[in-house]
Amino acid sequence: MDWFVPADTAAASELRREVRAYLDRHSSPGSDVEGAELAFSELLTNAVEHSGGNAVWVSLDWMAANPVVTIYDLGESFELPATPEVPVDSPRGRGLLIASHLTRELAVAARDVGNRVSAVLDVERPPSPDIDQSPGRARLPLVAEAVDGYFPREPFLRALVVELAESVDRTQGPAVAEGAIAAVGAKVGSQMETAFRADADLAGTLSPDQIATLYVGLKSAIGGDFYIVSVDDDKIVLGNRRCPFGEAVTQAPSLCRMTSSVFGGIGARNAGRDVAVHLEERIAVGDPECRVVIWLRDPPEEIVPVVHRYQAPPDRPG
Repeated sequence: MDWFVPADTAAASELRREVRAYLDRHSSPGSDVEGAELAFSELLTNAVEHSGGNAVWVSLDWMAANPVVTIYDLGESFELPATPEVPVDSPRGRGLLIASHLTRELAVAARDVGNRVSAVLDVERPPSPDIDQSPGRARLPLVAEAVDGYFPREPFLRALVVELAESVDRTQGPAVAEGAIAAVGAKVGSQMETAFRADADLAGTLSPDQIATLYVGLKSAIGGDFYIVSVDDDKIVLGNRRCPFGEAVTQAPSLCRMTSSVFGGIGARNAGRDVAVHLEERIAVGDPECRVVIWLRDPPEEIVPVVHRYQAPPDRPG
């Protein structure tokens, strides 16, 4: 996430509150969110003071175990305090010193114009357990129900409800909600891929670009608003502005496992190896948009506890 912040205290305070809310939503219970907020506030205030009246660029990246915040300003160069204390009469350095004690890492680098301050905040995401989501044999939606290669909302939701009921019945009792949704999502995702292939007359392994196109298309067909952020051989990054389930998804965040299992199953079938899905941001828990990263190769070790892994089936395309 990136922001351009005007060099005034009101804008800085608004961003501080936004970042605090984001950390509250995604940090493990018991994390020192207050300390992370204070560190961020001190760094941002320091940058605004050094900006010479220019806007400040703030970036927050949580692709690893801990979030990394980077702040750029266009002011005069400065350095971290060399001593553990700042002289009483010093007008500078206190904010950076406080931040250095509240973050895991803190670095300052002078640029041709201005400075870059980067800090690793001392909070972590809660671990997310893997769940068996073997696709099995899919029956719904029917390929004949596809329109232009994608399933509309009605057959998709019908399939979701029917397959979920069947899954619960098969297990002879109530199951963990995420486990049931993951199982159903994997089955429906298999049919979504079949319809896409039939419409485009595709055989063999799909490329990362084709997989990303399928992801966006299948979500659009059921009322989502996914878009491609980036695609390469290692990963596919998607954003989403609208959940297919509407506002009701906030009452059932476990439905996000449907997205994870659909994407993960398709990715694993075509990658020919295990893939991992990271639900980095979710509308269901209060984020303004969704952000999903599908790792077609091994994800960074730091995020392994919070990704969902999906195994490649023996009958993969080819």
